[in-house]
Amino acid sequence: MRLRGLYAITPDGPAIEEKVQQALEGGIALLQYRRKRQPGTGEARALLALCRRHGVPFIVNDDVELALAIDADGVHLGREDGDLPAARAKMGNRLLGASCYDRPELARAAIAAGADYIAFGSVFSSPTKPAAVRAPLSLFGDFQVPRCAIGGITLQNAPQVIAAGADMLAVISDLFDAPDIARQAAAYRKLFP
Repeated sequence: MRLRGLYAITPDGPAIEEKVQQALEGGIALLQYRRKRQPGTGEARALLALCRRHGVPFIVNDDVELALAIDADGVHLGREDGDLPAARAKMGNRLLGASCYDRPELARAAIAAGADYIAFGSVFSSPTKPAAVRAPLSLFGDFQVPRCAIGGITLQNAPQVIAAGADMLAVISDLFDAPDIARQAAAYRKLFP
């Protein structure tokens, strides 16, 4: 599984299947199912089926049990979301991602625990998490696993994040709020040769 490109994260709100379908048509590399309200197994299964049809890995945010229940391709955990070594043991060969915020020591611990990729952010000011700590671009050059940038990423600032060493760009608003989601995803795809 190649961990490089646009890592779309589902927004809250209506018409999520339609929006994800457009993002898949535009060429996203991964999809993370993220719901701040109670996640729905039915909704997650429907999105997983869309991803499978397009050959795109489907990652569940914060919920190892849901990821296992629907046979997702992986799970992404933050520092409050459970024990990484235990998650690694449960997930087997599935992907395990870890949020490391602005802290390289969390990244080193996540890698030691078996994380397949690490995420730093918020890289820029983010409408989704306005109070999030800012992560400097210098973090992206230091690690030997794929690195994901999250927080306030747009088509305009994405090139500098990629140049700093990010392998994946996690995007919500700049993708799913675009007037043409497929075209926006395709524009991001072109940033990754």
